[in-house]
Amino acid sequence: MGNNQKITMRVITTLLFLLLTLTSLMGQDGNDTLRSKTVLFKITNPHSNKTSYLFGTHHAFGKSFFDSLTRANQALASCDLLIKENLNIPGEMAEDIINRRTSKTNWAKYLSNEDLTFIKNLFATSPTDYNKITPTEMYVFLNRYFKQQVCLNKSASDTSLSLDDYISSRAIEQNIALYGLETTEEQIDLINKDVEGMPRKNHKRRLANIIDKISTKDSSYCEETNWYSNMDIDLKYHEPCRNSLLLTDRNNKWMGDIRDKIAANNCFIAVGLSHLMYECGLINQLKELGYTITPITVK
Repeated sequence: MGNNQKITMRVITTLLFLLLTLTSLMGQDGNDTLRSKTVLFKITNPHSNKTSYLFGTHHAFGKSFFDSLTRANQALASCDLLIKENLNIPGEMAEDIINRRTSKTNWAKYLSNEDLTFIKNLFATSPTDYNKITPTEMYVFLNRYFKQQVCLNKSASDTSLSLDDYISSRAIEQNIALYGLETTEEQIDLINKDVEGMPRKNHKRRLANIIDKISTKDSSYCEETNWYSNMDIDLKYHEPCRNSLLLTDRNNKWMGDIRDKIAANNCFIAVGLSHLMYECGLINQLKELGYTITPITVK
């Protein structure tokens, strides 16, 4: 592995778990659709002088992508509060939470000797102890790594951990306040709970598959990032949410905070695109509160 790849690895492993994209962003067949060539939506209410924006992120993207979105950057600059899934708090980052653990994973039960060597090399310069990562967390990280390094060919000079984190850095530069909807520890717990009880053979199979995709640089599995890049978005707002734990429950919990914040502030809300979709999505819930949701082109 080259030095640049190791440097990139060290950066992105400091926050393994912002994505929570075990629920797929890919569209599903159905007649109820809301197609839009954008992931940016204006939030207005005739009874309020506040204007907020909802931006659906794909966590694997980063600096170069957001820098190209002129109108999204203008929308962010017009706001006084950035709301995102979580905040990067020193001492409570993913690596801090993982490294405090006392239990370790016996990777010989989940990985072949060749794949274990791959993991050891990948984490050679990482501040995170990979022995304390669970198989579920490892898969989530490798899935993100595949999308960034293979599908998006992320530059080593791009030190943004995710699209969400890069938006945070832009907000900080502009003295825009930040608010997190949940903690990193809560997100880690959700990731593990989502596949709680999965047989070890399933963990072994999917870890082997994702490592093979990374090793072979197999870009034929990049449909999701291609779909997001092209912004052929189908929000499927009349279809039921398929994952109560990661979508429905979280959206319902978040809406209390979002409702209060957009009533008092001009907010830029940056959360995973799947949280905007389906019946339980934030777009539908905001409409039910009387807000008008207007698609805005991002460039």
